[in-house]
Amino acid sequence: MPLKIIRNDITKMDTQAIVNTANSHPAVGNGCDRAVYNAAGYDELLKYRKEHIGSAAEGTAFITSGFNLQAEYIIHAVSPRYIDGAHGEEEKLRACYRNSLMIAKMNSIKSIAFPLISTGSFGYPKEEGMRIAVEEINSFLIHDDIQIYLVVFDDHSAHIGNKLSINLEAYIDQNYVAEKQAMEYASVRMAPQHTIAMASSVQKEGRKKKKKSTAQNSAPVLEAPRAHKADRPLLSSNLWNGAADFFASKHESRLEERIKHTTDTFSQYLMYLIHDKKMENAEVWKRAIIDKKVFSKIKNNPDYHPQKLTALCLCIGAKLNLDEAKDLLARAGYALSPCDKTDIIFSYFIENEIYDMIELDIQLEEHGLPCIIS
Repeated sequence: MPLKIIRNDITKMDTQAIVNTANSHPAVGNGCDRAVYNAAGYDELLKYRKEHIGSAAEGTAFITSGFNLQAEYIIHAVSPRYIDGAHGEEEKLRACYRNSLMIAKMNSIKSIAFPLISTGSFGYPKEEGMRIAVEEINSFLIHDDIQIYLVVFDDHSAHIGNKLSINLEAYIDQNYVAEKQAMEYASVRMAPQHTIAMASSVQKEGRKKKKKSTAQNSAPVLEAPRAHKADRPLLSSNLWNGAADFFASKHESRLEERIKHTTDTFSQYLMYLIHDKKMENAEVWKRAIIDKKVFSKIKNNPDYHPQKLTALCLCIGAKLNLDEAKDLLARAGYALSPCDKTDIIFSYFIENEIYDMIELDIQLEEHGLPCIIS
């Protein structure tokens, strides 16, 4: 597997090289930069940077030894600070990956670990940063063979990931394992007729004994008379009318709107849901980490039939609830299967409103399933 997304501390990666998110001037920043300097030898590495490298433009990269790290080399990618996306940040970020990979190739490096460049203290949106990283790495891997890791790690994501893993395991046990056991042991329920008759006879005898014992030992219980249907309290007409008005004002128009879309195709219903949630198209495909061209095909062709994984990712991107996701998937002929672990993990994320494709991909990897992003 030439590209793998994992959760780890990049300074502890046992690869030939790691990539650091460097400042444009010779000073140590926060996050990944500081962690690398601390692990490699803060004073020694900073001295080398000042004496041999100096300042460098955003998007460029340079290489140093690994100093005290397990890695033989550190490739320092001079990372762009995110302003608003309109100041050349994307091209600089892409250049960080291209230049780092080119340096790795020139130095015959066979394994390398990248952080998600610029997505920490430099402020680049995480999902967009991941999409760019995967595109540039996959483009490089078409012609070159290097083992590449994308390392996702910070205190917050590690805490969330550990907590999520425990809850997800329980969810898989409740859904996937139970379903598998029900299928595997279905034959147990089809016992021979004489066995069923014998069990039935034993059960009847037991019930007779229990009934007799209860009649002898139990004190009489006085049961309160049941209220006649006519005696039960009714909602006053004012309360009833108020409840009806409340439903009409809050839900009726939305219900009518939903009914209008009962015959929508996958594409049409997806566009309706995005509009209904007051979201932007770009927000959806970026969060889903799918190619913009694929999203455009879906948007512009009402009869476009996406692959199931693409449809699942769009459920995350559009922040659908479980009912909406099932409805959307059904319009492409898909369903969330209780016998498929990938479907179970997607169900868990959607049901718990965890709309994070990076974390989802890591969970797939940790459960031995094919990853989606990489």
